[in-house]
Amino acid sequence: MKENNIKMKSSEMRSQSLELTREENRAFYRMTIALVIPMALQNLINVGVTTADVVMLGKVGETALSGASLAGQVQFIMNLIFFGLTSGASVLTAQYWGKRDVRTIERVFGISLSFSLGIGLLFFAAAQILPRQLMYVFTPEEPVILEGISYLRIVSWSYLPVAFTMIYLNLMRSVERVVVATWTYFISLIVNIIGNAILIFGLFHVPAMGVRGAAYATVFARIVELAIVVIYMNWKGNPLRLHLRDFVKFEKLLLKDFLVFSGPVIANELMWGLGMSANAAIIGHLGSAAVAANSVAQVSRQLIMVIGFGLAAATSIMIGKAIGEQKLRLAEIYARKFVRLSVGITLIAAVGLFLCRGFIAGSMTISAQSKDYLSFMLFVVCYYAVFQSYNTTLIVGVFRAGGDTKIGFFIDLFGMWCCSILLGFVAAFWLHWGVKAVFIVLLSDEIVKVPISTWRYRKKLWLRNITREMDTN
Repeated sequence: MKENNIKMKSSEMRSQSLELTREENRAFYRMTIALVIPMALQNLINVGVTTADVVMLGKVGETALSGASLAGQVQFIMNLIFFGLTSGASVLTAQYWGKRDVRTIERVFGISLSFSLGIGLLFFAAAQILPRQLMYVFTPEEPVILEGISYLRIVSWSYLPVAFTMIYLNLMRSVERVVVATWTYFISLIVNIIGNAILIFGLFHVPAMGVRGAAYATVFARIVELAIVVIYMNWKGNPLRLHLRDFVKFEKLLLKDFLVFSGPVIANELMWGLGMSANAAIIGHLGSAAVAANSVAQVSRQLIMVIGFGLAAATSIMIGKAIGEQKLRLAEIYARKFVRLSVGITLIAAVGLFLCRGFIAGSMTISAQSKDYLSFMLFVVCYYAVFQSYNTTLIVGVFRAGGDTKIGFFIDLFGMWCCSILLGFVAAFWLHWGVKAVFIVLLSDEIVKVPISTWRYRKKLWLRNITREMDTN
């Protein structure tokens, strides 16, 4: 593969200041705001869907909430694989967007979509055929398993629509079209909330379905998302189109690049996702009170990370584009500024959560023991999110933008599986520590990752151009 690894002479490096001019600084913040606000809203809307389920099912009871939460771990893992596909594809598409090579981006889209639909079909089959086995991974409690099976068999019908819309909307980010995803997910959220209210509680003479109602509402919302995406794809102002030949016939060199850069990202996201599911499984074996509290705590973590995750995505887009334009100095400056922004904003959000944690625990219809667990878990989530924001900006944003995709896998392998999960398992099942102590151990991985991700950032191995000269026909 012909790589355009651009090496500056030492004299040129010294002569170029790693500071932006006033005009460049204004352009940076304009572009950041234009990207981050829609993506932060997307993250907020996506979390809102989960929040709606948690709040409404929390009114039904702990068993329904716990069952739906643990069943949702299956889709959580699937979504992470989809995110890995699109993140790996975005390593290529962001840089090709810097070259304005739209035709190659469409080919990458075709490759990504073929993989995602196959994965969605596999998860659908597993949820339909093996729901009890999947639920038993996360909890031994039969009432929770039964609620989870009811939810899983219904919600799995949304997996294939998600396989299509998530890939398309995430790849649209890399060509700086982010508003369409915001509107799509916003409409989906409204549909989901209304559907939840009607079907869970039985409004307007509809029978109350409980956890099954939440699943049906989710399926309907995902079908609405798919319809919006299909309409947008056929709009004449849309820069990316799906060509059937790209879906069934791949350009060999481009497929090789896709596998080289997407493979490690998928493995990284899967490793991280399985780690989060392992955390849920460990907590799931500590009782339904711990599961219910953890469900709320994880939604709270996602809420205070919406801007942090948006900044990480914007980091990847802007740095990838700058590298594709062969502006390495600009890419390096962007990386430093994004890390500072992400940590600062997440710290502010964490302080807000810390101040509100008593109100959040008190507002939930859960047992006194669950409320006690939840108040403590929210405190741990506050400092955990700040470290997560730092690592996510570097691993998902900076490193992947320049094709340094393998390091994230090894960082998560060490931080989660060799440290927090292993020690959490020992603490829970061998040492028999309490729920609070186990939770601290399970949420120690981001702290462990900081020195490694910082070392890799300073090595600057991510500053490289990985595009090819492709046939545009």
